[in-house]
Amino acid sequence: MVENQLRRRGIRDGRVLEAMAAIPRERFVPEGRRRRAYADSALPIGHGQTISQPWIVAAICEALELEGDERVLEIGTGSGYSAAVLARLAREVVTIERVPELGSEARSILAELGIANVEVVIGDGSRGAPERAPFDAIAVHATAPEPPASLIGQLEVGGILVAPIAEDRADMLTAYQRVGETIDVASGEGIERRAIAPCRFVPLLGEEGFETD
Repeated sequence: MVENQLRRRGIRDGRVLEAMAAIPRERFVPEGRRRRAYADSALPIGHGQTISQPWIVAAICEALELEGDERVLEIGTGSGYSAAVLARLAREVVTIERVPELGSEARSILAELGIANVEVVIGDGSRGAPERAPFDAIAVHATAPEPPASLIGQLEVGGILVAPIAEDRADMLTAYQRVGETIDVASGEGIERRAIAPCRFVPLLGEEGFETD
């Protein structure tokens, strides 16, 4: 996986490559699909959710530019795999999952693997965790309808948020760096934006995402 899917597709951050190699991805995949755990594709994990393909996880982690002492907020825990990778790259990870069953299962797997610097929270991730802000980095694992202003506002100055944003033809994985104390997402004030790659994610549901049925 590391050589054929990550290095060959441009992932260069050595810490990210080491973290991806260290985490047993099969532990976060339903038992009946474990033979495909390291395939270059997303896999269903139940409740209409998926575990992202390895390259997407690595690309998000690399774009966050983590050095090891950061507080990271993750939106969309899913199986817990990405949180486990982030836990090797940062000091503390707070991850929010809207589906209680997935959050509970992820919490159990992380505990079984001895990963102690991840806190799994059940709730509306579209709002982030304003009471816990600011964060050094934020990873969003669901497509937002527009640049998530509230989440970007929960970054430290200099911090980076990576999220897929809905566009006409495909979602676009995008990095936003907060560079000013004052920000305005509509005008771009205080924010630097960089497109990473087209992608496809489940929609971000909740108060500040897409509407739920």
